[in-house]
Amino acid sequence: MKKNSTKITAFILIAILICACNAVKRVPDGKNLLTKNNIRVNGKSTNDETAANQMYQKPNGTLLGYKLRLNLYNLANLNPDSTYQAKFKKNPGLYERQSKILSAKQVDRLGQSFLYKGIHEFLKSTGEPPVIIDTAKAKKSLLRLKYYYFNNGYFNVKTDYDIDSVGFKKAKINYNITTGPAYLLDSIKTTIKTPALDSLYKTNKEPSILKSGNQFKTADFEEEKNRVTTYFRNHGAYFFQPTYVTYDIDTIGKKNKADVNLIINDNNIQEKDSSRTEPFKLYKISDVNIYTDYSPVNSKSQIKDSTTYNNFNLYSYKKLKYKPRAITDAIFISKGSTFSDTRTTLSSRYLNNLKIFNYPSIQYEVDKRDPTAQSLIANVFLTPRKKYSFGASLDLTHSNIQDFGIGASISETIRNVFNRAETLEISARVNIGSSKDMANPNDNFFNVSEYGLDMKLNFPRILLPFGTEKIIPKRMIPSTSITAGFSKQTNIGLDKENFTGGLSYNWNPKRNNTAKLELLNAQFVRNLNPNNYFNVYTSSYRELNNIASVYNTDPSNLDDDSNLIVSEGTNNFTNQVLTEQTALTPETKEYKDVESIEERRLRLTENDFILATSYTFTKTTKKDLADNTFYQFKTKIESAGSLLTAISNVSSLPKNSNGQYVIFNLPYSEYIKTEFEYIKHWDFGKEKVLAVRSFFGIAIPFGNSNYIPFSRSYYSGGSNDNRAWQPYALGPGSTNASNDFNEANMKIALSGEFRFKIFGDVKGAIFADAGNIWNVLDNVVDTKARFDNLNDLDEIALGSGFGLRYDLSFFVVRLDLGFKTYNPAHEKGDRWFKEYNFGHSVLNFGINYPF
Repeated sequence: MKKNSTKITAFILIAILICACNAVKRVPDGKNLLTKNNIRVNGKSTNDETAANQMYQKPNGTLLGYKLRLNLYNLANLNPDSTYQAKFKKNPGLYERQSKILSAKQVDRLGQSFLYKGIHEFLKSTGEPPVIIDTAKAKKSLLRLKYYYFNNGYFNVKTDYDIDSVGFKKAKINYNITTGPAYLLDSIKTTIKTPALDSLYKTNKEPSILKSGNQFKTADFEEEKNRVTTYFRNHGAYFFQPTYVTYDIDTIGKKNKADVNLIINDNNIQEKDSSRTEPFKLYKISDVNIYTDYSPVNSKSQIKDSTTYNNFNLYSYKKLKYKPRAITDAIFISKGSTFSDTRTTLSSRYLNNLKIFNYPSIQYEVDKRDPTAQSLIANVFLTPRKKYSFGASLDLTHSNIQDFGIGASISETIRNVFNRAETLEISARVNIGSSKDMANPNDNFFNVSEYGLDMKLNFPRILLPFGTEKIIPKRMIPSTSITAGFSKQTNIGLDKENFTGGLSYNWNPKRNNTAKLELLNAQFVRNLNPNNYFNVYTSSYRELNNIASVYNTDPSNLDDDSNLIVSEGTNNFTNQVLTEQTALTPETKEYKDVESIEERRLRLTENDFILATSYTFTKTTKKDLADNTFYQFKTKIESAGSLLTAISNVSSLPKNSNGQYVIFNLPYSEYIKTEFEYIKHWDFGKEKVLAVRSFFGIAIPFGNSNYIPFSRSYYSGGSNDNRAWQPYALGPGSTNASNDFNEANMKIALSGEFRFKIFGDVKGAIFADAGNIWNVLDNVVDTKARFDNLNDLDEIALGSGFGLRYDLSFFVVRLDLGFKTYNPAHEKGDRWFKEYNFGHSVLNFGINYPF
């Protein structure tokens, strides 16, 4: 086997070497393959990406230094049709002989087959033709470079280029840039002809981008132009545009310095064949007209219904279907206010957020009733969406528990339910899937399933009996959601029913900040098949069965193979151990193991009732989908059961035998939970991105609980966590994941990923994931699973690996291969690289990036 591996490796290396030597296969005689653009600034090479982007020609792309796509292209036959026909010309009679065997039509079609043509078309389309040096393009690149450095203050820049041969038919281009000293900004003044604008400019508290002593940069001048324009248009200058801002740059008599004069002339008005100028006017809003059911079809029809509310005029071409306040609350433009682009944008955002209109449009016209011509009429055109809309979907799914699934859902959306822009969404879903981790005695492929019904009623305001405008003003786009849901699932073997309900408030404190207050979040989890526990959690069963093989004294607990019967035998034996009816005593290890198994069984099979309140805050600097330099911070705090405990204490309600208050004959959960997550991305250019994520979460039970419900606990491993372990297969602590579906109430995670382009839409990544879960301040007694002090941080697991991503624009398909680099389940001193091999690796499939 070793010899074969050596031969295969040698063959691959030889093949790569041959292809590499043949990189100039399609480079014509007298021409050169471009291998590098070398930009030298004042005699030194630079890695300035912006300067590199000025090139009209760039070398062929590489994968780890190897020109894979170029060599694929070189392997292709560029004229497969001619080659196929030439075969018959060289062999007279061959065509006739093959036609007798196949038929003339089949012989012709053979030339279009994948073997003769398709493979070459594939190689051409996947590959990349050689980039041959073009001196005309080199001169254009040089001119671009000159402009680039000139626009950065190097007014005396000098440029030239030369071509260096680096091998047979290969060469690089050296772009030589001599910048000279950079010019700095000296005096800065303004000349603004319109007195109203001049006054506005002087009262603007936001500092100018242009500052004396700064290096001259054209980008700064553009940014200042946009800053001034935004300020003026937010303070009434409706007709002002960036083109009215010009600059006079004076370098005469200055040594490497430039005086700047920002000039704003009066408004230029075109009138038929002539033009005139007049000072800019600052406009106020004289009327706000809202057309609630506008469409191009009825735009010339007569208004049939109208009303006035809080100085807003509402019009309808049919009967008005909205309570006026539902619409006017979304409009930030008010009668008597100064024209402002910000108010216009905010109104559009709010109207879009209502989800009952298509593409709201806000237009302005000069009010001809005003003799000073300084008033605007704001016209808001709203096109309603259909009141009822139906949706259906069919999906292939993959989750932490489900390896493969087929899901279907139907939904109905009802808009403007109570005539105040509310939306009601009702959906039903069903999913069947396959999981190799599930108990599957009948060996069925589809061994997991789920169906459910959900309802969500959304109000575009804070729904409380008192006003909240002073705390959460409408510019924060507040909303209220009331939800309810039911689901039944057989995906962990205990066959659960899940009832949920909630009341939450959402708002945006700032443009990129979101806040959510879940005033009430109720969940009732009912286990339908708790006696199936040991068929699902087989690790626990094996451990208990091994102990019973030595200490069991009751033959009725065993089957014919001397194994514990599920569930009569397991329950009886556990009870006999814990009531000291066997040879085991509380001081023995086996007794503690049985105690731990029973504690976990009770925790995972008991029904749960959770009534929680939580607050979530998220802040991000991400501007759009293409932004790869940003950070995101998210924090959440959740409290469960405290309200019920307060009511129980005041009401002096009785407790059960375990000292717990109950509701619906069920002890409710009581805990406090908090989470922190921070994500940061750095863009290094050329589609190279470094992304890191850190997470810390802890849930502490108290009062009515001594553990955290399974649905609110943490797990580790999986495609969006530590990718060297399967989901639920890491931790807690150094326990070697002895249980099935391992979970705990504290989690630490830290991940880093370097992403880079391979070719086309295929990206690559190298990653490292660290973290683990632990039990803390709950009823778990296993010291290996607990976090007792900072020394337990040495149980943080480390996984590393690499992956591929394929960008489909609307989502990214991801494959990651993770290797266990540091495994805390092993003994100390034997944890590094113990399982760092393909046999213990984990292949993860995911949709979109992990963070």
